[in-house]
This record gives sequence, structure tokens and C-alpha cells, in this order.
Amino acid sequence: MDDRAAPPSTDPTRQESMRYPAAEAVGRELTGPAGGPQTPAESTSVSRAQPATADPARPLGPWAPLAPDGPQRDRLALSVRSLVKVFGDKVAVNGIGLDVPAGSCYGLVGPNGAGKTTTLSMATGLLRPTEGSVLVRGTDVWAAPLQAKRMLGVLPDGVRLFDRLTGEQLVTYAGLLRGMDRATVAERVADLMSALDLAADAGTAVVDYSAGMTKKIALAAAMIHAPSVLVLDEPFESVDPVSAANIRQILATYVHSGGTVIVSSHVMDLVQRMCDHVAVIAGGNVLAAGTVDEVRAGQSLEDRFVAMVGGRTTGEGLSWLHI
Repeated sequence: MDDRAAPPSTDPTRQESMRYPAAEAVGRELTGPAGGPQTPAESTSVSRAQPATADPARPLGPWAPLAPDGPQRDRLALSVRSLVKVFGDKVAVNGIGLDVPAGSCYGLVGPNGAGKTTTLSMATGLLRPTEGSVLVRGTDVWAAPLQAKRMLGVLPDGVRLFDRLTGEQLVTYAGLLRGMDRATVAERVADLMSALDLAADAGTAVVDYSAGMTKKIALAAAMIHAPSVLVLDEPFESVDPVSAANIRQILATYVHSGGTVIVSSHVMDLVQRMCDHVAVIAGGNVLAAGTVDEVRAGQSLEDRFVAMVGGRTTGEGLSWLHI
């Protein structure tokens, strides 16, 4: 059976999902597809990924499929089962399994190239997995993508935005794409711009934003529809300390109200202070997962991370650098 994405003209579900009034009202000046959804051709190339070769040494983990109507449905915000992604002959994600409790702040940590971004991309429906499944509050991301994505707010790493829009227009556009009414969107845009210290630059084109401001406006676009699960890939990268503190407070209040935050970061101290659960990923595998106290086992999270991941060097051989 050919699972390639059907052209918009022949898929009524896809047609309906793309029928938004905001495109004409807010996005008139957009001239290209940068930052937009995958085209049918892109979806085809992803879905053709070859299945992973059976490898008895590959740790698939003890996770069993979660019944959509089972007793854990309301207790788990995100459930990942034996997730695999293969690019050519490279296994980027090697049978990962994770359970993210609802109402938690869950951190993903790992070295560069560990598979964190690939895992989050598959978990949010941006990248089709080679194997495995992902459930968002019991809804399969790939079997019912529209239903699952309504519950998600996503800040991808290296996100490309419609940067010829102003900051205010971009967040407004994101809200209208979600089917929200204009009055609610306008109210929430004003609240978000103020909370993220962007009110003074609301009328500035995003292309003229600094890296930190761009990260904050992308976060605002991810939060505009008040999702039940926020998935944030490196949300504090390039963000100044004051703004980072404000964002942490916003996220803490969101979690306290019942929302779930999944955040990847290289800053161990930040994850240790901000998150109540954490998973350590390296080489496409989960090395440890649980509460922060369970994973760090009496050490600092950074020391525990280095001990598990390894690769620390002494800097020997740089005698020429000594003054």
C-alpha cells in the first residue's frame, strides 16, 4: 500500500485542515513557503524511510502499547513506544520509549547528535518514524494527526518563521490558523507580547529581530492556543537571563495549572531546577529516565550525566595554549 501523502486536491481531510481565513487577512506579504507545512513531496520522502534492520542487541525497552481508552490515558501527556528513525545506514533513534506524566515538566538532556531533536520531531508529527508509535493523551499522532496536534504547542529547534511579518502579525496568524476568533487572538497576542517583553517590538518585522527575540516570538506562537502539552526544543538558547527567568515563571504557572512541558536543553543546572522528570539520551538510546532525583542518584545532574554519557577529556596536548 502506498502511504505517500495525497495531493491537497484529492484529500478532503487535508483540504479542510488548510482552509483558514488568516492566510488572506494576515499573510498577504508572504512570498514563499519558508517555515510552512511539509509539501506532499517532502512527506513522501519521509514516509519512504526503510525499516530498521532487526538487531537483537538493540534495546527496544519493555514498553507495551498503551490502549487509547485505558486507565493511563489521562495520566500520561505523551507516550512514546519503541521509536526508531533510520537515515540511510544511520540509526538516529534506536527504539526509544518514554512516558511523560500529565502536569509535569519533563526534561530531555543529551550530547549533540544524541537524537533529542529527531525524537521530538517524531513525537510532534513533524517527522515520520521508521518504527514505533507516539500517543498524545491517548491519541496516536500519526493515526489521528489533526486531533493530536490540537493538543500540542511546538517550538522546534532552528524554526523557520514567516519573518517578513511583524511579531504581532506572526502570533496573530498562528492563532487564526488554530481556528480561534479574532477577539480572543487579539487579547492573547497582547498578553503574550507583554509577558515576553516584546510589546515595544510588536510592529517590527521578525527578520529584524535578534536571535533571542526570534526564539521568544516563536514561543508565543506555540502558546497562543493554550495547548495542553508544550514541546520546546532548546527554548532558552540565545535568550537573555531576565527573559529566561520570565519564561521559566510562565512555564511553572502553566504546569501548576495542569499543563505539561517537555523541554530539551544542554544546560543541566536549568533542567535540574526547572524539571521534575528527566530522561538522558545518548546515541539514540535512553540511558536513564525518571524523576530528577532518581536519575541524578545523589549527585548533581551534570555529574551524573557526564558519568553516564562519558567522553570527557582532560585537555592534554594543548601545551601551546598555556601562557
